[in-house]
Amino acid sequence: MAGRDNLVIFSGTVYKEPRRSVSPSGIPHCQFILEHRSRHIEAGFYRRVWCWLPIVINGQVEPSIAQCIVMGISLNIQGFLCSYKGRHGLYKIALHAKKIELIESGD
Repeated sequence: MAGRDNLVIFSGTVYKEPRRSVSPSGIPHCQFILEHRSRHIEAGFYRRVWCWLPIVINGQVEPSIAQCIVMGISLNIQGFLCSYKGRHGLYKIALHAKKIELIESGD
């Protein structure tokens, strides 16, 4: 489908310890919640932005980064959005990661 882009770049801090598993076919999976906080100007006023976004990693990621994905680490994630049906029948959205970068703390 040409012209229908689905590319998201999102940064934040890993809020909960990642849930890791391996499928029967040997594909590694990792799921966690990324917490984002920032300030943006909207309609001429500063607005605080805060949200949690589920992150899904299916397949291999750079091994050095995969080991660093723990609660409290800050990441830049590039990927695509996908919806799924939750336990109670409500649709939810998750970011499926294709590229992950560590954000240096500067300490």
